Amino acid sequence: MTCCHPESTPGPTPEPTADPVHAPHPLDPLTAEEITTARRVLEEAGKVTPATRFPLVLLDEPARHAAATHRPGDPVVRRLRVTLLDTATGAAAEALVEVTGGLLLSYRELDTATEGQPPVTFEEVETVQEIVQSDPGWRKAMADRGVADPSLAICAPLAAGDLVLDRPGRRLVRSLTWLRCDDSDSPWAHPVGGLVADVDLVERRVVRLVDTGAVPVPTECGRYEAEHNGPPRTDLRPLAITQPEGPSFHLDGPLLTWQNWTFRIDFNGREGLVLHRITHRDGDRERSVLHRASLAEMAVVYGETEPSRNWVGFLDAGEYSLGRNANALRLGCDCLGEIRYLDAVVADDHGRPETLPNAICIHEEDFGLLWKHTDIFNGMAAESRRARRLVVSYIATVGNYDYGFYWYFHQDGTLAFEAKSTGIVQTSAVEPGAGSPHGTEVAPGLLAPYHQHLFCVRLDPALDGLANTVEEVDVIPLPDGPGNPAGNAFTTHTTVLSDSGDGGREADTTTGRRWRVVNTGSRNRMGQPVAYTLVPQPGPTLLARPGSAVARRMAYGTKHLWVTRHRPDRRYPAGDHPNQHPGGAGLPQWTAPGESLENTELTLWHTFGPTHLPRLEEWPVMPVEPTGFHLKPTGFFDRNPALDLPRERAAHHGD
Repeated sequence: MTCCHPESTPGPTPEPTADPVHAPHPLDPLTAEEITTARRVLEEAGKVTPATRFPLVLLDEPARHAAATHRPGDPVVRRLRVTLLDTATGAAAEALVEVTGGLLLSYRELDTATEGQPPVTFEEVETVQEIVQSDPGWRKAMADRGVADPSLAICAPLAAGDLVLDRPGRRLVRSLTWLRCDDSDSPWAHPVGGLVADVDLVERRVVRLVDTGAVPVPTECGRYEAEHNGPPRTDLRPLAITQPEGPSFHLDGPLLTWQNWTFRIDFNGREGLVLHRITHRDGDRERSVLHRASLAEMAVVYGETEPSRNWVGFLDAGEYSLGRNANALRLGCDCLGEIRYLDAVVADDHGRPETLPNAICIHEEDFGLLWKHTDIFNGMAAESRRARRLVVSYIATVGNYDYGFYWYFHQDGTLAFEAKSTGIVQTSAVEPGAGSPHGTEVAPGLLAPYHQHLFCVRLDPALDGLANTVEEVDVIPLPDGPGNPAGNAFTTHTTVLSDSGDGGREADTTTGRRWRVVNTGSRNRMGQPVAYTLVPQPGPTLLARPGSAVARRMAYGTKHLWVTRHRPDRRYPAGDHPNQHPGGAGLPQWTAPGESLENTELTLWHTFGPTHLPRLEEWPVMPVEPTGFHLKPTGFFDRNPALDLPRERAAHHGD
């Protein structure tokens, strides 16, 4: 990961806030040299042929204790986990490479029939387009629908779910078709209904064509560019955000400090942005809060019943390598203010380093009022402080959807995450005016199906150490009686999640349910265990029926919270290889009863997201739909940690 020069709206250029040289750390982002070394080691071991591709090259993260006790100058040994794919045979393998010493530590072939497939590669995305467009059956189906020139068709490479066909372990995708009027047209406005091509990526051919009958292709274009939507508004005046003295954060390589917060920034090809070793300074103590935080998976699950569409559902991290789809961010469009961009380094399909420019955006923003009181007994004397928050973010585009992912750090010790969905809703074709009980007709004959976005954030707590416990807290009214003579009393009920079998929980808005992470070995001044509380913003969990293919493969979405005992190989909620996995991997395996969850190393998996019933106002491009959660200190500090903020200097109009 490299640091780019700061950018801002017009104003003086601040002094650089990053030191180009930093001490190596076990949790540093991958470097181009490390990726190159991993490929070389595998080549020398005879594991690479011209047909070999590298769907994933990821850091094998050190043990929590090793990372926590590392000090500058300590030796650093780095290992990479490499997933390999033979495009000629379909064979897949996993390797562990120590790049510090240039050693191949382990290598094993995957049983793709039972363990799943590596994610879809970028190369395969292009291959599917070629394969489908050259298939005689598909071309005839297009001609039957009145499409004489299919050269402007987009044949999307969609993850095959649990599709097996006649032979387990085949590397398959399913392809739906959309049309364009010209090269600049939005294909999502013109879906081809009733047609799906099943593609064998190794044999490079369509092995099955499902054609349930022609439906008129919607003809109205979905242009959203300025030149197609009339004159722009003229009454919007410029908004300049400047920090003449520069931003308040400091970067030392990937180590960021801001307003008592310190953490390490990482980025990988699967999860995208990852934060490590999040701590908060409290007086003269540097106190740990989280060991690791990332968006570990996200599902998009559709609810149509038509045979050519009732399988549609994706795991964008595990099937499409979410991080590799990161945008190159642009000042004034994606980020606004005094910006610091960071590049990210990932491996391309050939196992060679690829730099993603401006992948990460870091900036501060005003967040309104932080605290205030007017003392009515002291001449209306008022004290107030404005809030500022630090934002660390990136944006990824996966097919039709664009997602912004934002980590927020607040001056009162609160940590928050937000996912913003935008882009274009996926579409299907219906008879114009017919509509559907499973979607919204957003233009004549153009259906935007109902669907769910189910984000899953992985949180590895480390409150004043690694021995933590999770408590479920409900707010409940007291029954009438001597304990509640006026009928107004309520209290809290706490359930300790003590066993791995207790780990799947659902939110409950009627009780204000939240989950509190505590360290019973660390006490605040009132003698209570220090804690942080996960405050959810719950929506429906996975709506697919139990036993369905979707429910088996995306089981993490059936609960709002899972708590598991930490294990190094428990990385992703749907398992390591969810592509074409039959289901049941990941959290369903890790939450069988029998493992203690008290005073130990834990991982929290929080699922949230909108159940999207598209609106006319979300076509032809969708305004952002935000969703997220907060982590709030709950007796972690002995009083308001933002009391030491200075009074704001008075700002005058025209200054």
